[in-house]
Amino acid sequence: MMRFILPLVIFLILSVFLYKGLGRDTREVPSPLVGKAAPAFVLPQLYEPTKKFSPQEMLGKVWLMNVWASWCGACKDEHPLLLELSRQNIVPIVGLDYKDKAEDGQMTLNKAGNPYTLVIADADGKVGFDYGVYGVPETYLIDKKGMIAFKLIGAVTPENLREKILPRVAELQAK
Repeated sequence: MMRFILPLVIFLILSVFLYKGLGRDTREVPSPLVGKAAPAFVLPQLYEPTKKFSPQEMLGKVWLMNVWASWCGACKDEHPLLLELSRQNIVPIVGLDYKDKAEDGQMTLNKAGNPYTLVIADADGKVGFDYGVYGVPETYLIDKKGMIAFKLIGAVTPENLREKILPRVAELQAK
């Protein structure tokens, strides 16, 4: 009888881990950067490549950095919501055009509208790599001190905007 108890206990423990693992939302991948300083960079602006942008310019402001690309289908899905958020003027949105040709990014925004306060070009993807971008779209909420407060993997939806992003923006702006 005793020789069956140890395998049974091991089986039950593994079953609990499996159950917990299967119940997790795979879109919520914890980012090791949340709570840490946003990686520093200097990138050219998409429309004016001679002008550069650095996150240091946003110190003292709460802002979103939306990683997108002209070739990204999910980016097209979230685009109308970003346009509406931009019209509301709640939070500045910086667009990071990821691994894209400048002319393709410009053409996409010229056609669909530009929700961004400014757009920067990460043609080689190095900045995206530093931020831990898994794929596009991804959105980062950065606080007044330049710390990453929240990371959203996947498209911004009305639900995650209402339930996760905007309440956090309001909280950070009040500080």
